[in-house]
Amino acid sequence: MEQNHYYPIESGRIATIEYGDKQTADLSVVFLHGWLDNAASFSSVMEALHQKCPQIHLCAIDLPGHGLSEHKSGSNFYQFLDYIDDVNQVLAHISPSRLVIVGHSLGALIAGCYSAAFPEKVTALIQIEGLKPISEDESNVVTRLREGILSRQRVRNKKARTLQSEQDAIALRAQINNIREDLIAPIVRRSLHLTEMSLAWRYDSKLQAQSLYRMSADQADAFQAHIQCPHLLILGENGYSTLKVHSFDPLTFPTVETVVGGHHCHLESHIRVTELIFGLLNRI
Repeated sequence: MEQNHYYPIESGRIATIEYGDKQTADLSVVFLHGWLDNAASFSSVMEALHQKCPQIHLCAIDLPGHGLSEHKSGSNFYQFLDYIDDVNQVLAHISPSRLVIVGHSLGALIAGCYSAAFPEKVTALIQIEGLKPISEDESNVVTRLREGILSRQRVRNKKARTLQSEQDAIALRAQINNIREDLIAPIVRRSLHLTEMSLAWRYDSKLQAQSLYRMSADQADAFQAHIQCPHLLILGENGYSTLKVHSFDPLTFPTVETVVGGHHCHLESHIRVTELIFGLLNRI
């Protein structure tokens, strides 16, 4: 049965969608969603996986500023590496005996970095349409800082956008993400709230600011190189083309699977993605 929980971390309450009992389960699967998505991104996968494995604990997190989780206060603009700390704080409340992390897009990058930094805590890693931290040439560091600061200024001055209806919001996200409305609808509904009789996005507008800094390619590679656990990468056949240019050495990166769909392939092919996750759980 689906449950909703909240956990306190330093920046505020974190909301989750969960199945199973974290106190008695010997395995927890923690799901991390993509940028401007939320825990409902994994609702269909979690429901299907719970039917296959009712004895394990499933937990999808609303990252700070997303979904039903609280926004970070003050001038915090959600630096990427801070998410590693946020996730670690949530996991302290869950205290899994064994931990499998499943991440999509931004969540996949967070999951990979966490698995590299804390290999003793992660039993297996599954990344969906995301691999290494976003990197760029070191020569771009000054331009990156300038553009990031200017983007923060634009976000501060931008007026909140209101929406005519829930259906309009669903149609907008479906068009942006090139996905059927019924598949994206659960994410959208968890992302909306009514304020002063107007419908608006719930997510923190500061999430839309650009990064002040990005890693070099060598730094991003170092994170991937330090992942020690069984590791599965799932790609959508019409997903991000940049992920398809990688050549994966089968000795160091044994499992890459391609499924039907685009960047949100875990929504479009949730049964196949569930089977792949279930297959890895069986192997460990």
